[in-house]
Amino acid sequence: MAALPTFSSACSLPRSLPVPPASIRRSGFRCGSIFGDNEDYYVDEPESAGDGFFFSGGKYSDGPSRSDEWFAQGKMVKAYPVYGGKGKAKDPVFGLTLGAGSQSEADLFRWFCVEAGSSLNPKVILVHGFPSQAYSYRKVLPVLSEDHHAIAFDWLGTLLQIQVPWNYCCFGFSDKPQPRNGFDYTLDAAEYVSALGSLVDVLVPDKFSLVVQGYFSPVVLKYASCHQEKLTDLVLINPPLMENHVKLPSSLALFSNFLLGLIISQDPLSASDRALTSCGPYMMKEEDAMVYRRPYLTSGSSGFALNALSGAMKKELKAYVEAMRTTLASETWKTRTTICWGMRDRWLRYDGVEEFCKASNHKLVELAMAGHHVQEDSGEELGRIISQIISKRK
Repeated sequence: MAALPTFSSACSLPRSLPVPPASIRRSGFRCGSIFGDNEDYYVDEPESAGDGFFFSGGKYSDGPSRSDEWFAQGKMVKAYPVYGGKGKAKDPVFGLTLGAGSQSEADLFRWFCVEAGSSLNPKVILVHGFPSQAYSYRKVLPVLSEDHHAIAFDWLGTLLQIQVPWNYCCFGFSDKPQPRNGFDYTLDAAEYVSALGSLVDVLVPDKFSLVVQGYFSPVVLKYASCHQEKLTDLVLINPPLMENHVKLPSSLALFSNFLLGLIISQDPLSASDRALTSCGPYMMKEEDAMVYRRPYLTSGSSGFALNALSGAMKKELKAYVEAMRTTLASETWKTRTTICWGMRDRWLRYDGVEEFCKASNHKLVELAMAGHHVQEDSGEELGRIISQIISKRK
């Protein structure tokens, strides 16, 4: 059985965004639901827009958007040194130099973080899954903010890319370094674990609770196993935990294909809508769907990062899931742990999860109406559950 790999261990930017003119083609795109045809939902298909590898054009709509509103709530935080960047980042197909938003800064990466609640309250960090964004916790944050200081952040690489003129540079919600240009999208090399540690050190100097959803759970648990003294609680939401979870679902694995995956990852509907709605009973509103599409509408670099991360996940997930299960079942694991499970998850089967929790003495909470991305389907309910869990003191 694979052993857990070794681990070693702000600045605010302007929050106003200019709104360039653009047009949008309103065309119905049908996404299926497990509830049947009568409850299928429709989202509007945008024109291809942006300044990326496959797109040309401007912003996808006129006027302020939900992305702008979300950006205004957050701040940019610098954490984790840029290592190994050699020259300009280039696309992996033709070697063309990517835009400024895809290039690494000279010192530290920039992370987009949204905070809610008084800084005097107990801290809780919310980590989104793959593929997703901190935006997925938009309904959880207000609930947690009543009694806690909650922080959600965007991972490096798979996240929002909005290029705007400001002092002749461009910035995104979180940096999207290209592979081998300051960041290696590999779980095996512990890149994400080290990066998470650097960000946590900036955000939270004291003890805190940690919440993580989906396929980034093994990465976060690896960090947590080395820093249990910092943790009050760990909450895992639909983590890949069992032996039948070691393969990426086909809707995510297809992004790792060098040619087909590169093309599909540049399509906003395939990279966001279809990936998110294929794993649960989602009834996503159009304005929310546009937030998830935006990185792929504005820059090809987001699709390249998605391709690289999918390849790393496909290759290394089995070893990390086995290590995760071993850690949670070991006598050295002392952190109070709760597993929340959306019972309508189409990607990860529930088989064996209840038995594992009982054998390992971990609390299990079932959410009957939620899919893989529980925070999307049952955000307020999940917020109340997390608040109750981390408010209890031994």
